[in-house]
Amino acid sequence: MLNYRTITLLFVAGLAAMLVYDAMETLAWWYFVLWGVLYLSALAYGATVLSAAFFLPVNYKGPEASRSIAITFDDGPIPGNTERALEILKAHHAKAAFFCIGHRVNAHPDLTKRMHDEGHLVGNHSYWHAATFDLQTASKIEKELVDTDAAIEKTIGAKPNFFRPPYGVTNPMLATAVKRGGYKTIGWSVRSFDTVSKDKQTLMNRVTRSLKGGDVVLFHDYCDITLEILPAFLDHVAKVGLKIVRVDELLNERAYG
Repeated sequence: MLNYRTITLLFVAGLAAMLVYDAMETLAWWYFVLWGVLYLSALAYGATVLSAAFFLPVNYKGPEASRSIAITFDDGPIPGNTERALEILKAHHAKAAFFCIGHRVNAHPDLTKRMHDEGHLVGNHSYWHAATFDLQTASKIEKELVDTDAAIEKTIGAKPNFFRPPYGVTNPMLATAVKRGGYKTIGWSVRSFDTVSKDKQTLMNRVTRSLKGGDVVLFHDYCDITLEILPAFLDHVAKVGLKIVRVDELLNERAYG
């Protein structure tokens, strides 16, 4: 798989070859522009497609033969909504992973502890989840992750190994922070787009039409529409003969340090 290092080496090698050729036979300027655009396009793709594992290793799918899937929720805990999600999961005997925002963990420790006590996984999803999260220096990103770890560990008594990047965006600064912290980056293979969905049936179709063993499903527990379709989604999973397991079990990775 092509990654940041490989693409950058190819870009530099190609640029060097173009410069050598240009010294012997004049090369039109637009060749250099096109080469630069292609390189920047590759970086943009790698930064925004988490499963590409462009800047860092990403776990986003388990073995299809397992006939198991994992459900994940981002951005909580959210009073009211997270409780509803927990009640639905409990009624269906299903376990999930909640990737939590650090300042919300500190604001709602009882709700975070309830997630853990009911058998769900609690992961790191940054401390503030700001729109500029990935534009920070590696040190500042690392501090957010450490602060979130501290909030979670203080609440549930365990330090998370799993991290999910806000918005699914990665870059070299984030990769450096993740490497320093020794985190496992967790992605997804089924993206619900529940944050922008307006129609329940459309959302349901999106998350079920190609669902198969090994899939990791991304939801957000602050979305009312997600909670409205969640019971039907869990019923569908059972109907098609799939099993719901926690993402650490699906990926065979340790959830806590």
